[in-house]
Amino acid sequence: MTISASRGSLTWAHLGDLHITTESEPNYRDFRVIVDSISQHLAGQIDFCVLPGDNADDGAPEQYDLIRQVLGRLKMPVHVIPGDHDRKPGHLEAFYRGLNVESLPNAITVAGYRCLFLDVVSQGSGGPDFAVGQAQLEWLELQLRSASSQHLTSVVFMHAYPADLRRDGTALQQLLHQYSVGFVDMGHTHYNELANDGTTIFATTRSTGQIEEGPVGFSLASLNDGVVSWRFKPLRSLWPFVMITSPADYRLVTDIHRSGHVVAGQFRVSARVFGASAVQECRCRINNDPWVPLHLQGLEWQGVFEAPAIQFTLTVEAIDSAGTTSTDSITVAAPGYRPPHRIADGSDADALGAWPERHLLGTRLGPNRNGRKW
Repeated sequence: MTISASRGSLTWAHLGDLHITTESEPNYRDFRVIVDSISQHLAGQIDFCVLPGDNADDGAPEQYDLIRQVLGRLKMPVHVIPGDHDRKPGHLEAFYRGLNVESLPNAITVAGYRCLFLDVVSQGSGGPDFAVGQAQLEWLELQLRSASSQHLTSVVFMHAYPADLRRDGTALQQLLHQYSVGFVDMGHTHYNELANDGTTIFATTRSTGQIEEGPVGFSLASLNDGVVSWRFKPLRSLWPFVMITSPADYRLVTDIHRSGHVVAGQFRVSARVFGASAVQECRCRINNDPWVPLHLQGLEWQGVFEAPAIQFTLTVEAIDSAGTTSTDSITVAAPGYRPPHRIADGSDADALGAWPERHLLGTRLGPNRNGRKW
């Protein structure tokens, strides 16, 4: 399915693993508040929402009924993939019937990006026995090859890291690398994590249920002409919410020769300001230099600057009509930047570690690593 053939930036909201059981539990109440907040502040500003699996904790029809009631309040497209908890009954019949999910795997094209949604649970025997299966691998390669021939960047949505697959993980990782997939968005871990294997950015978002680190919230991710940006927004934090979408933070550089990754001379700054209230002012500065106003072009606030010769800090600040301020800062790579050695095996080996300003704690408090065995 093609939604938009126009080129631009792709932006989505990721609501971490819900693990819904009953409507009296805190995670269900948080889910409702997250959806209402996204509908109020992000409608018309992002392309879609993603639920990355483990939606219903027991895969039970009544749990999907609860989820469906809340998703009906969402004022934008939503794409849902299954996790191991969704397959607890031994099949995904309740998942598909309860949420009216499109048949997986599924591909859509949005704003010049090919978005590919995978099912990594149906081919396994249950639990975290993840696999893609030969038919889905062949489908994925066809989609990636088609996207590449059309000069589209691909984004993959799946429940877990490729290395977590007990079968097909190596083959899947080879496809991601061969076709230079820009971003892989996942659930499963329960914690926020970003990994950069030198070609692809992998991201997981803190779960909505079964949280072991930090406050509940959701993440926003963007690809802007090959530049990846990602921020986590705690649910109780204020709007507006600023995200620099270009250039890249040095930790998210995947191609030192591509515009927006390593900057020199004149370069363009682009930022998004999310929120329901009008923006009164948006400005930017390099290091501690004077603030310079940015100007709105479509949904992006933009300006042209002269890059220092060495790595520098870029900060964007926005003030809305209520007088509330939001800022985002990144560290930008300059010529001479050399990326670190990458393992590039489809695992979390290339994780960035702690990045507190992005709510990346580096604790790995979840079932994948150091957390409880849920």
